[in-house]
Amino acid sequence: MRRKDREITDNEKIKKIISECDCCRLGLNDNGKVYIVPLNFGFTEENGKYTFYFHGAKTGRKYDILKVNNYVGFELDTNHKIYFKNEDVACTYTSAFQSVIGNGRVTFIEDYEEKLKGLLELMKHNTEKSEWKFDERMINSVCVFKLEVEELSCKEHE
Repeated sequence: MRRKDREITDNEKIKKIISECDCCRLGLNDNGKVYIVPLNFGFTEENGKYTFYFHGAKTGRKYDILKVNNYVGFELDTNHKIYFKNEDVACTYTSAFQSVIGNGRVTFIEDYEEKLKGLLELMKHNTEKSEWKFDERMINSVCVFKLEVEELSCKEHE
């Protein structure tokens, strides 16, 4: 990271920043072309190891790409604010933000209980509610996949 003064290494702060994000963008390699897809997500963290959970259809471009190449990049960001020192001088404007980027491998979850866990994490992240009922037919019909993070960096500009 070029700006070490903006790097966040404290795992609790990283987890808090991720918790405040509402969209995870996956960067996929589609035969040498970049395909970026924004997704809602859930996540877990154990001993600094992050796993992101997603859901979607069992068909389509994203699904097809991931079947062939499951190595992805990802990006999350939050708490954006533009501010300035002198409102008449363009170069004095700057931006506050928090962001997380990294990469890892995606796997499709086939096991019913693991799919349920992933969907519960997704719902918990998006609603802050932990208790949910699911229709078994819906769980069986949806594609649930997870990203096991291999590299992650976090940055903040206040």
